[in-house]
Amino acid sequence: MNARFGQAWELLFHPPIAHRGLWSPDGPPENSLGAFQAACAAGYGIELDVQLSADGEAVVFHDDRLKRMTGRDGRIRDYTAADLAEIRLAGTDERIPTLLETLALVGRRAMVHVELKTPFGEVGPLEQRVHEVIGDHNGPLCVIGFNPYSHAWFAERYPGVLRGLDSWSWDRPADMAADQRRAYRDLEQVDLARPHFLALGLDVLPHPRAAQLRAQGMPVVAWTVREPAQWDAVRDSCDNLIFEGFHPAQDAAA
Repeated sequence: MNARFGQAWELLFHPPIAHRGLWSPDGPPENSLGAFQAACAAGYGIELDVQLSADGEAVVFHDDRLKRMTGRDGRIRDYTAADLAEIRLAGTDERIPTLLETLALVGRRAMVHVELKTPFGEVGPLEQRVHEVIGDHNGPLCVIGFNPYSHAWFAERYPGVLRGLDSWSWDRPADMAADQRRAYRDLEQVDLARPHFLALGLDVLPHPRAAQLRAQGMPVVAWTVREPAQWDAVRDSCDNLIFEGFHPAQDAAA
């Protein structure tokens, strides 16, 4: 176990993790440098989303399309990183940051959960760019995501990177292809993905398979917790929480 993995492993359990940063409707928007700065200042971990720009840069943005957060048409992959840097988020002065900029801002102040928004069937380019960026980062971090093939890519090439497999309800949209639905039933893909921990949606908690894996030493992180009562309902079967919309007690995951 390398030193960075060990530090990230310890911070996996505490403190709680701010979903897309510590954002709010009347404050910095989600996945913005302001939201990440606020999370650091409050002493929380950070969860964020990354995907590739048209020129192959890892940029921090959740949705495939720009409309909801920027009012612009098109997808992230239609724009270069320089173009995206000029687009403002949710009517604020905040812009779409790169992963490199984000990690430079955070430094060693917070554990960062980097969610890979890898399109189904396109494993490799995003993972490689993310690894190039995180290789120079000296703070604690892990990679997470729903695509088990993305995790397998890291497990085979860079096993020293802490990895967390996401999952949520088995009910997928009707327009999702059958093979994609099977791949995203992630608790059935643990052997393929080889994660170090699970990040599970509240809609599948508690879960007998997750409980079995946790008893064998695989931690479980719950998402997205939006009120204390939701955490109270699942905390006995989990090791930490990804939250938004409230400030959990700093001992919430202890």
